[in-house]
Amino acid sequence: MAYALLKSRPMRIQTARDRLRPLPPHPLKTATRALNAMWRPESPLLAQLVVIRRCNLSCGYCNEYDDHSPPIPVEELFARVDHLADLGCLVLTLTGGEPFMHPNLDDVVARAVSHGMVVTAISNAYPITKGWTERMNDAGLSLLQVSVDNMEPNEVSQKSWSKIKKRLLVLKEHAKFKLNINAVLGSSPPAQTRHLIDEIRALGFYMTVGLLHDEQGQIDPGLIGDILPEFYEEMRALCNKSFFHRFGEGWEQRMLQGGTAPWRCRAGARYLYVDEFGKVAYCSQRRAEPGIPLLEYTRDDLKREYDRPKGCEDSCTIACVRRASSLDEWRPQRGPVATPKVSLPTV
Repeated sequence: MAYALLKSRPMRIQTARDRLRPLPPHPLKTATRALNAMWRPESPLLAQLVVIRRCNLSCGYCNEYDDHSPPIPVEELFARVDHLADLGCLVLTLTGGEPFMHPNLDDVVARAVSHGMVVTAISNAYPITKGWTERMNDAGLSLLQVSVDNMEPNEVSQKSWSKIKKRLLVLKEHAKFKLNINAVLGSSPPAQTRHLIDEIRALGFYMTVGLLHDEQGQIDPGLIGDILPEFYEEMRALCNKSFFHRFGEGWEQRMLQGGTAPWRCRAGARYLYVDEFGKVAYCSQRRAEPGIPLLEYTRDDLKREYDRPKGCEDSCTIACVRRASSLDEWRPQRGPVATPKVSLPTV
């Protein structure tokens, strides 16, 4: 059914590789993992694993990088991947920093794929080469998300079309995995953003737009200004989303119109953010909580956090957490009424 929905979208430019749509490398393991994750609501649907905190860029809106941290030793990453698999994780996203600055990224992908997890990565695409693309093909990567925020670098973002278009063409030619291009609205003025979206659509990739947020996960209109609500609607209508990116939609309009979009956050359960130190956080903006080492994280922790309100839900713009929590919106949260204090992120 997912294939039929995606294939029916007229704006998608399909190649022979798109029509083949190969199954995951271990389809039976993946199907079993998906069924278990749906059956047991405390199982993680999505985990984001930081493999290196260092990044080759220094974008003004980002607080998820530094310029010096070494790659996390691959054996430590293997142990974290194995434990996530034991907890029932379905989708694993490798992130940073810039994950392609880790020399053994493909080994980490292959390790997670061997468990039947669906593996994705988030990159600025600057390090992408044909060699890296083929290594990801061999490892079994399912999807790569690349952020492209503006036509030329500015004080908000260096993830620019002029710098990475050639790398996207390499991916288009050689990648067996899917590619999603995400543009963060607010990183360039409206006219430049329209030009950028036209360029992305011309290549025929999946495409999404996101809302710029500050260090506390709240909306920042950036270079869009007061027209952000109507501009978001204009850009959203041009998107070509994958099946996965269709989950949890609708909150953006409510947020832009009324300032809040209440929901039941399942961070710490359905969604896990594992930092470079191997500790579980609610998300990239609340890295100190719950602060439990992943290798000590148990099903009791998953159950507790599944039912715990986090206190910052109404104005949260962290789309990946909302997406992972969306399947359980109909279930109540039976945890403590008192909400924990919201902590500022640590960088």
